Amino acid sequence: MGGSGSRARGLWPFSSQGAESPGSNTEQSVARIRKATPFIFTRRGSMYFDEDGDLAHEFYEETIVTKNGRKRAKLKRIHKNLRPQGTIKLDHPCIHVDFPIVLCEV
Repeated sequence: MGGSGSRARGLWPFSSQGAESPGSNTEQSVARIRKATPFIFTRRGSMYFDEDGDLAHEFYEETIVTKNGRKRAKLKRIHKNLRPQGTIKLDHPCIHVDFPIVLCEV
């Protein structure tokens, strides 16, 4: 489900450079860090709804192809009239990929 880390420094509230910028008050930095949470509660769904309301990653339609007098069934992938699933609430929160603290050291 390909989440990628941010390469921009100082924009993520957990980054040490953003929290310890020169001329900033430490109380303001701590308050800024406490506003953001390292947990993720929702994600974008990877499945699609078709016209009938069925939910799947891919949809196929069976077509009959006649070649050299023989009838053959072939599957054709459907790309049109599909709606994305949207935002999904996670059963339990996950930790954000950019969270900069080591949770377990081996």
